[in-house]
Amino acid sequence: MPDASQTILSVKDLHSHYGESHILHGMTFDVPRGEVVTLLGRNGVGKTTTMRSIMGVVRQRRGSIVYDGTETIALAANQIARLGVAYCPEERAIFSSLNVTENLLLPPVVRPGGMTLEEVYELFPRLKERGNSQGTKLSGGEQQMLAIARILRTGAQLFLLDEPTEGLAPVIVHQIGEIVRTLKAKGYTVLLVEQNFHFAATVADRHYIVEHGQVIDMIARDEVAAKKSKIEEYLGV
Repeated sequence: MPDASQTILSVKDLHSHYGESHILHGMTFDVPRGEVVTLLGRNGVGKTTTMRSIMGVVRQRRGSIVYDGTETIALAANQIARLGVAYCPEERAIFSSLNVTENLLLPPVVRPGGMTLEEVYELFPRLKERGNSQGTKLSGGEQQMLAIARILRTGAQLFLLDEPTEGLAPVIVHQIGEIVRTLKAKGYTVLLVEQNFHFAATVADRHYIVEHGQVIDMIARDEVAAKKSKIEEYLGV
């Protein structure tokens, strides 16, 4: 497990419910500062619920979620965001009636250290080209880039990215990978939910395998090749 002094996010014995449905059954894992970490597993095992629970969107939760030394299990989503956590959901949540620039400027800056609009455009030159285009006119890849770019202005240090490559063409998946690696190089921390293990393996420092709402294994980047068949068995590929 990571050194506690270098851990930016620590999840311990996390249980989450949607009404009567008990989804997370003791999720426990740590995310080291400055790393890219993935939650891997088949559909329906609780990966997205974990992200939503960390962000405070799921209110029926118990256990411990410590972000940068602060216990957040009792905090609301807006309070967690102000601490420096940002969530990019799978559905992207682009405002279709707004253009690209308006979408980028909409989220509030919750703490110092966020990227300027110019820095965002440097990282996403395609969005600068499409600055006046409405959300409805963007391709799936452009929408995903916009969804990620939008949270970079907030000042967050931990980014929760839920299925950022879902349904995208290989060339766009490659671009998303470059963006994730750039964020890591800039000192940000990324927690990534992915179905596409081949993509995850190119960007992540460690992989947590999730089954039935709990982590059952951790595989470090340098163990992936040796444990490839085990990973495929976990993921059913």
